[in-house]
Amino acid sequence: MQSKKVIIIGGGAAGLIAAEQLSATCDVHIYEKGKTIGRKFLVAGNGGFNLTNAAIEDDLYQKYTPHPILQSALQSFDTQKMRAWLEKLAITTFIGSSGRVFPQKGVKPIQVLQKIKDKLLDNGVQIHCKHEFIGFNAHQLPILKHQSTTFSPQADAYIFALGGASWSVTGSNMKWLPFFEQLGISTQPFEASNCGLEVKWDAAFRDKYAGTPLKNIQVSLGSTSLKGEALITDYGLEGNAIYPIVPLIRTAFKSLQPPFLAIDFKPNNSHQNLLSKTKGKCLKTKNYAYEFNLNKAEFALIKAFTTKEEYLAPERFIEAIKHLKIPIEALRPIEEAISTIGGVSLNALNANYSLQKYPHIFVIGEMLDWDAPTGGFLLQGCFSTAMACAHYLKTKCQ
Repeated sequence: MQSKKVIIIGGGAAGLIAAEQLSATCDVHIYEKGKTIGRKFLVAGNGGFNLTNAAIEDDLYQKYTPHPILQSALQSFDTQKMRAWLEKLAITTFIGSSGRVFPQKGVKPIQVLQKIKDKLLDNGVQIHCKHEFIGFNAHQLPILKHQSTTFSPQADAYIFALGGASWSVTGSNMKWLPFFEQLGISTQPFEASNCGLEVKWDAAFRDKYAGTPLKNIQVSLGSTSLKGEALITDYGLEGNAIYPIVPLIRTAFKSLQPPFLAIDFKPNNSHQNLLSKTKGKCLKTKNYAYEFNLNKAEFALIKAFTTKEEYLAPERFIEAIKHLKIPIEALRPIEEAISTIGGVSLNALNANYSLQKYPHIFVIGEMLDWDAPTGGFLLQGCFSTAMACAHYLKTKCQ
């Protein structure tokens, strides 16, 4: 009996793992608009190639947009199963800092990608590069463009894995969104996530301290607080202590409430502990940095966002050390963001990741409207949604 044909449009992380799973029982074709597949793997690897995270069960699920089909996908194919899948490809992993999972030391992103590509080719997956998705025809079949030729390939199922809207250098440019809207599919506009925050620095502060890290701090917005590091940039702040706060900042902007980010420069010292350093002393401002163990950038930042009265009174300066409020002007543009929210609504899908209106069309990965922090969770979300889709289609191919 002839194998069922599955076409995957998009050669990123989600598309590749779906192809690998389906290749044992289906005739799989990947269509990628770029010159090669997996470009986001290579770009992501420039900043530390964390493939997933060690978090499991509720610690994993709580990192994502709460939605039943997304949680079901994460439960079915969690971080442990992801590591086991990599192990079968001879990609050994280890748990690094903050639970991030990396390939064994010395293994580069291009080597991981090559192992996946080799497995696809061994299983008979056909990869067609330089084929761009440009819309749907009257029968809701995808139209692809190769050089000057356009065509609609026939298949039993179509899986779309075109990515979100960030890092357009990898091919994720959101041009596909209007085509799904024209089919009447519920979508949300793309917005930046896991991105930097714009702060209106004084020119002298910016010129002197841009590029300086703020280590061992705690940032908070409302009742949410987390420890980590931030980097002072020429436009504002970024870093692992900043990115998880972005969803709250985004919500604050939508509610027309100017958001303030609070920084605790001494999260391991209580207010009372710092206050004890001033007892019996006629503390002068020139001694603040020494007495409270602040580096030059921290001291300058606190001074920049306190009033003269707060700066001159040690007790009030300590309050600023523990809770410095910094007004946020904006989120950085989508093009600079590590990830995005927006795209096809999860409510437009069946549990198997097919569109409710068009069950022959499946959508996975960052095309979908979900959010998660950095640290391996973004890739894991792509892998889990791809596996949920592939598991369903595998049963149809058998």
